[in-house]
Amino acid sequence: MLRVLAVDDEEPALEELLYLLRADPRILSAEGATGATEALRRIGGAVDAGPEDPSAIDVVFLDIHMAGLTGLDVAQLLAGFAAPPLIVFVTAHEGFAVHAFDLKAVDYVLKPVRRERLAEAVRRAAEQVGDRSASVHDASADQVAVELAGVIRFVPVDDIAYAEAQGDYARLHTEAGSHLVRIPLTTLEERWRSRGFVRIHRRHLVALNRIDELRLDAGSMSVRIGDAELAVSRRHTRALRDLLMRQTGR
Repeated sequence: MLRVLAVDDEEPALEELLYLLRADPRILSAEGATGATEALRRIGGAVDAGPEDPSAIDVVFLDIHMAGLTGLDVAQLLAGFAAPPLIVFVTAHEGFAVHAFDLKAVDYVLKPVRRERLAEAVRRAAEQVGDRSASVHDASADQVAVELAGVIRFVPVDDIAYAEAQGDYARLHTEAGSHLVRIPLTTLEERWRSRGFVRIHRRHLVALNRIDELRLDAGSMSVRIGDAELAVSRRHTRALRDLLMRQTGR
């Protein structure tokens, strides 16, 4: 199911395109933007929010001739994003097809838009989005994607010593440093439970094999992981102690 943004500075053309897109059962949502500036603002916000956010955009159906920035300009700017949406050009002009495909457009649909031709463009976009999702899913079992200075890197889960809740985000701590990801700690807890991670506090999820010391002091418990000392909440104390005892065979 695709989340779509249609961009055209001619409102009748935009409304017609949105009508056709919303009639396609493969489209989950279709919103419109009446110019390049509005489109870039919305796409930028969606990319920053991440693929799981309700504002996420999978595909942009983009007119070429618009006042101010053209659709080609928008596509060139999006190419600099770490994880941009796919582009389908929708235009009355045939002469830009080569340039469009140089920008890695999924398809090039000529106006007036025919339902059957648009359906083919949606099919192609859905296939590519599916391929992207499969790749991310395959990588996510052993790695987590983090963004650093506009570049996506994959950090091996085995390198992560503990994760710290920061609102709807989590900060992942490794020996090399830390990385902020837009994934709640509860999601990471479920995802990594089978990999030996355990919740010790509402703020912390730790890798059992990274715990260097278990400390007891006046009835309170903490763990040391490298230079970090992390408190263990009362509700998690017994379960953690039992897990560590089983792990060491005591």
